[in-house]
Amino acid sequence: MYKEDRLEGGHVIMLGPNNKEAAREALLAYPNGLQVGGGINESSKTTLDWEKLKKLVDVLGGPQHLVLDLSCRKKPEAAGDDGLYYVVANKWQTYTDFAVTPETLKQLSEYCDEFLIHGVENEGKQCGVLEDLIVLLTEHSPIPTTYAGGVRNMDDVYLVQKIGKGKIDLTIGSALDCFGGKMSYKEVVQWHHEAQQG
Repeated sequence: MYKEDRLEGGHVIMLGPNNKEAAREALLAYPNGLQVGGGINESSKTTLDWEKLKKLVDVLGGPQHLVLDLSCRKKPEAAGDDGLYYVVANKWQTYTDFAVTPETLKQLSEYCDEFLIHGVENEGKQCGVLEDLIVLLTEHSPIPTTYAGGVRNMDDVYLVQKIGKGKIDLTIGSALDCFGGKMSYKEVVQWHHEAQQG
């Protein structure tokens, strides 16, 4: 479907056990068109291991081959909410000590070609996007960035385009009719191709 519609950079996320083969098949069906994520590294870590990140970049042959997925959420007030988004692990249940800030976006940008930022609070809920997170990314991400989380309709697509000032790409999942949602996949594809030309 993505290959047929010339959509590059789609994400194949391995959620749960025993899906590596399905992810491999998807990547083979659309070479260089899809990116894989989820279940690739030690998800129990609560601190970023910079040495492992450097080694991974070396193994891959440079940062141009790596998309970093920063799934993040704000801490609840009881845990001392400081207004920052923290990277989460273990099926988004464990907060790391790594906050998404202008400084950390700049640091990490040296090790990857793109950020995939999941707004965990809204991911899969079709309840609207996290505008403050999109503004942070728009103002401070020095590399291409894709936001995921909460899109429910084309109004959200236009909102991300507006507040993201054309700098933020968007991933839409469960809201699409091809995945059981109400958004027209064909309408989104048409919008995407028109936006690429304009």
